[in-house]
Amino acid sequence: MFRTILALSYLIPNIYLFLRLWQFYIPKKHRAWYSVIYAILFIIYPLTRFAGRNTPAALMQILETTSNYLLPFFLYLFLFVLLSDILLLINSIVRIVPAELTRERSLRFSILLVIMSLSVVVVTAGIINFNTIRTSEYRIEVPGKSSGATGIRIAFVSDFHIEESTPKWFVEKFVNCIGELEPDLMLFGGDIIESYDGDENMEPFERLIGSIKTTYGVYGVLGNHEHYSPQGKRSFFSRAGIEILADSVVMIDSSLFLAGRHDSHTRTRKSIEELMSTIPDSLPVILMDHRPTEIDLISRTSADVVFSGHTHHGQLFPINLITNRVYELSHGYMKKGETHFFVSSGIRLWGPPVRTTAKSEIMVVDITFTRAD
Repeated sequence: MFRTILALSYLIPNIYLFLRLWQFYIPKKHRAWYSVIYAILFIIYPLTRFAGRNTPAALMQILETTSNYLLPFFLYLFLFVLLSDILLLINSIVRIVPAELTRERSLRFSILLVIMSLSVVVVTAGIINFNTIRTSEYRIEVPGKSSGATGIRIAFVSDFHIEESTPKWFVEKFVNCIGELEPDLMLFGGDIIESYDGDENMEPFERLIGSIKTTYGVYGVLGNHEHYSPQGKRSFFSRAGIEILADSVVMIDSSLFLAGRHDSHTRTRKSIEELMSTIPDSLPVILMDHRPTEIDLISRTSADVVFSGHTHHGQLFPINLITNRVYELSHGYMKKGETHFFVSSGIRLWGPPVRTTAKSEIMVVDITFTRAD
């Protein structure tokens, strides 16, 4: 079903885009060349998806890089063409611009130039936004119960999707940012690693992540991408110093309980009631759950703070409008009942390295443990 939706989402807008450009913007004498060029660009993404393992690595890299930037370019070209068609339709009714003028080739060429330029500008801005790490800071209070601590500073990131092609400079920048923030606890909210073959190309990432120092350690949960090809990934987490919580709970310095859930891909995943029933009601409870899908249920448990990711907040406008409808909280912070929920838009992404919604973020949450009067 997912692949069908993905294919239709690519095919239908491209059919519309091809026909509208052909009909309204491309002179008849250039339509043959236009058709050939458009067909070549259109086929690159399917070729990348279905290329076999025997495809030369250099060619595969070219195809993947090209398709990664073509996809968002096609998206925004489609949206701007659609917008221009809507404006032309409105103009045909209210007649602000004479109909004769809209048929002039020079005006149509100018509109096409503007549409193409705007698409390039949006994608370029999205590339810059994607490669810029930003910090989102929050301050909350939760009941301290019998905790001996007065509070804790937590740094949380999700959806790193680390693989061999991940720029080393980006991971270095991330680690430096964490060092400057000086968190007491570092949390990874799933989809930490995309692929892992255990070779030397991943060693720099293991070393960099492993250099993160906090008072209480580094913990994480698994996301859906860890389950797509799980072979060898456990060794990455071990070498990178990330302790994975999978339907398990640890006590942090007799100050709080930290729990982590399996991703919903795992059929044996405990229900939230089962997991929370194992935690004594004597300390604050921090919960990591890769997908923010059971907010109502979790809000009725003893969890004080919940960290999730997965949504990427849609990554590209207007997909964020869809994630806003699918998830009660697609990005940011909300309090429901007595539980504080945080959903990160991700430190990086899967797919096109372009982000036009939200930001590549590190969430920093300063939690104060309050005392009953």
